[in-house]
Amino acid sequence: MTSGVLNLVLKRLGIAAVTLLIVLFAVFFATSMLPGDTASILLGQAATPEAVAGLREAMHLNDPAILRFLRWLLGLLHGDLGTSYANEMPVAALIGGRLVNTAKLAGITTLLSVPLALTLGITAAMLRGSIYDRTVTILSIGVISVPEFMVATLAVLLFAVYLKWLPALSSVNEAHSLTDLVRIYAMPVITLTFVISAQMIRMTRAAVIETLSTPYVEMALLKGASRSRMVLRHALPNALGPIVNAVALSLSYLVGGVIIVETIFNYPGIAKLMVDAVATRDLPLIQSCAMIFCLGYLFLITAADVVAIMSNPRLR
Repeated sequence: MTSGVLNLVLKRLGIAAVTLLIVLFAVFFATSMLPGDTASILLGQAATPEAVAGLREAMHLNDPAILRFLRWLLGLLHGDLGTSYANEMPVAALIGGRLVNTAKLAGITTLLSVPLALTLGITAAMLRGSIYDRTVTILSIGVISVPEFMVATLAVLLFAVYLKWLPALSSVNEAHSLTDLVRIYAMPVITLTFVISAQMIRMTRAAVIETLSTPYVEMALLKGASRSRMVLRHALPNALGPIVNAVALSLSYLVGGVIIVETIFNYPGIAKLMVDAVATRDLPLIQSCAMIFCLGYLFLITAADVVAIMSNPRLR
């Protein structure tokens, strides 16, 4: 790795760190401005003003916002996510199991969507201009145009209501066999795969087509190389950087998609936990969940930037 590439990579990592700090600041103050008083919601409508005032004092809600933010940030630096207002449990303990469930959902979606999208994108580029290429392009654009909640709703109507093949809700605790796991994960994974694969197909196709137009690939074609050999042996290795970049960028859509999918299918993941925490104004839990999603998104975006830098032949 040259010094120029190293400097660019370090610059991207520095930008990611600053962005994370800004997002943490925005998340903290956005959650602090949610309507409703946290102490009143926790104590209920029958609570006396004295009890509400006492609870607000105990939870340091009367402290200035900047002081509470610095206290929360200092706790994060020491690995302390705080204590949940509603459950009086460490936030890390509440997030732990839910984070595993979300990681499982994201992992299964990735294992299914990446090979599918790469296959369709590469073959569409190989058969550019054909009926197959036009069909794949039209379908991918159509899927991109449909929001996640609409795909999830249509999946429920089709597979759960009309066909009655799959359950409308994804209750992981009710899985006792491989068949149960398939039925439980089927609709959330199908929904996320639709959303992720469509964008990945288009970006992969564009990367391969751009590589196919380079002089050395055209020279291989003139020398008698078959189209499949030209793509697999000459174009694809040189398009690997843009393809990895496309995969990383497409997987970043998992962050927003998981929140919608877990809510619609009642999947017990970290996104559903955050949505439930909003209802009880559980600020430490909301802030920690949002921070984890931000970390995941920044990791994927930064990884895409780093791959793009390292795969740039001008910087080698």
